[in-house]
Amino acid sequence: MRHGKRKMLMCILLAVMLCALSACSNQPERTENEEETESAASRAETEEKVQGTEEKERGAEPTESTRENQIKITVGDAVFTATLEENSSADALKELLQDGPLTIDMSDYGDMEKVGPIGKSLPTNDEDITTEAGDLILYQGNSLVIYYDTNSWNFTRLGKIDGITGKELLEVFGKGNVTVTFSL
Repeated sequence: MRHGKRKMLMCILLAVMLCALSACSNQPERTENEEETESAASRAETEEKVQGTEEKERGAEPTESTRENQIKITVGDAVFTATLEENSSADALKELLQDGPLTIDMSDYGDMEKVGPIGKSLPTNDEDITTEAGDLILYQGNSLVIYYDTNSWNFTRLGKIDGITGKELLEVFGKGNVTVTFSL
């Protein structure tokens, strides 16, 4: 009988401890309805983010402040927008483009980029970077480079072509030389 009393006492102690632990919890119990509402809100927020990304990729209207920091890049019939960095080099490029469009004959280099001379020097803000497809780079202060592949070096990043892959860039820019016009 002693063994039975001990078991019962242990069960009572365990029940008291569980009650005490659950009473210490800072979070109130949520009902199933509250959990469903929270889950639906989370799904709606995710859908908004996806929709915003899709609109950006489709070229939805940029805001006024974004427009001020964008340039157009034209190759044949294709027109792209590039969002510029916030540095003195990008500012100097915008200032140069205020005088009118800049047309550059660009050649292929290393199967990773198109490069061409600007015709004047811009201030540099060189830093060690690894490029990605669509990066617009100032090289040695006097050449513009559009990357369609990766490269690591000490460059000045001017901006990035919006919503484009390396494969898509290659389709438009092709192999060899190409004439590219930069404008506001």
